[in-house]
Amino acid sequence: MPRAVAINVAANTNQPGVRGPVFSDGSFEYVPIPEPEPTSRDVPTYADLGLSVELPNGADELPVHLDPEFAEYPCCERYTYGDPFGVKARPLLELDEDDYVFFYATLSTAEESERRVGESKHEWIAPDWGAYIIGQFRLAREPISGAEFAELGEGTQEVFANNAHLKREAFDAEVLLEGSKNGSGLYETAVPMSSSEAGAEANWVVTELSSDSGKGPWWRRPMKFGGDGVAEILGLREHRDSQ
Repeated sequence: MPRAVAINVAANTNQPGVRGPVFSDGSFEYVPIPEPEPTSRDVPTYADLGLSVELPNGADELPVHLDPEFAEYPCCERYTYGDPFGVKARPLLELDEDDYVFFYATLSTAEESERRVGESKHEWIAPDWGAYIIGQFRLAREPISGAEFAELGEGTQEVFANNAHLKREAFDAEVLLEGSKNGSGLYETAVPMSSSEAGAEANWVVTELSSDSGKGPWWRRPMKFGGDGVAEILGLREHRDSQ
């Protein structure tokens, strides 16, 4: 059975100073972090993404670090992800082809005034903010280490040409992932990892299915899932999207 690693991604209160929103129907907006490094090629700005979230003053023209790349998202081409940090790269490099990567983000609960006509609030949405799985990859190939990437042929390297780490002046990824077209995608409805009482309180997805204890700042850490946990999360995604 496939295994998985869950990785924290996307905007937060440090970068760029606001989280993406989660709405009362469980839909959300994926907001990437700003690009902190010099780039050798043009990269999208927040203005290019057509976001509805209100960004800090002047942030619209900031370049974004659009990673993970979801094929259905603005300015993206494929399903790719890169990471320069060993704490995330190490567990990801243990995965195999057909394993999963779940991407989770901290999202701010939208105000009641933003509720859409006829929309009811799901009981599982945390007050103020919470952590939610927002997308997944089913790996099209084994993860590639940064050292291995330099030795690969042009055809394989081209798969990652639009990834944010390939656009930096200095390539810095410790791991690169490619998701398959079937089994990868940005979710329509978020899957909660926080309890409905408090964003900082982990729910059963974390405490019962993952390798994490749910203590301390669990929403910043990578988490491992065995086959049963992967099946549960895939089922949750299907259930949320059908509601």
